[in-house]
Amino acid sequence: MEWACGKGGGDCSKIQKGQPCYFPDSIKDRASFAFNSYYQMFKRKGATCYFNSAAMVTDLDPSKSKSTF
Repeated sequence: MEWACGKGGGDCSKIQKGQPCYFPDSIKDRASFAFNSYYQMFKRKGATCYFNSAAMVTDLDPSKSKSTF
């Protein structure tokens, strides 16, 4: 997650404290945002969302999901 937001180049400013996507305050939700941010920025350049088996491409909106990970 730190790589996706930092050296990877994803924009994670909206999940910082005091920003609109800070809540829910869980590692799962922040990781989902970070991985998605990275993938959306770089998918046209051939980026993957593998993240060492921590992420996958899906059509489901995780903010609407009732499943627990």
